[in-house]
Amino acid sequence: MLELIKKMLGEKKEYKEQIARAEALPEDYRFVFKKIHDYMWNLAGGDGSDMLKAQHELIELFEAGAAEGRHVLDLTGEDVVGFCDEFLRNTKKWTDNLREKMNRDMMNKFGKGDSAK
Repeated sequence: MLELIKKMLGEKKEYKEQIARAEALPEDYRFVFKKIHDYMWNLAGGDGSDMLKAQHELIELFEAGAAEGRHVLDLTGEDVVGFCDEFLRNTKKWTDNLREKMNRDMMNKFGKGDSAK
């Protein structure tokens, strides 16, 4: 139990440090970061550690883009939601369990599952 609490406190500290870095970004980057942040954390699954890693990568990408003087939409493209979905492709999302269950139910009913008829 103590290890779990330490992990949670460490992740909370890391999250706050990441947000401070995001706040230091230029205004356009902060705006897009906030929108992506809200979108990605609404999808977070499990303990959220996947999103914390993704958020870290996003901040690094944005810091590098800002340092190079690039416009934020040069990095994300105009379809920012599409960028988010692709960026989060391999992260754990709350919809994963729903997707897996639905596919399993279909296979059990119509396909390769044990209870196919």
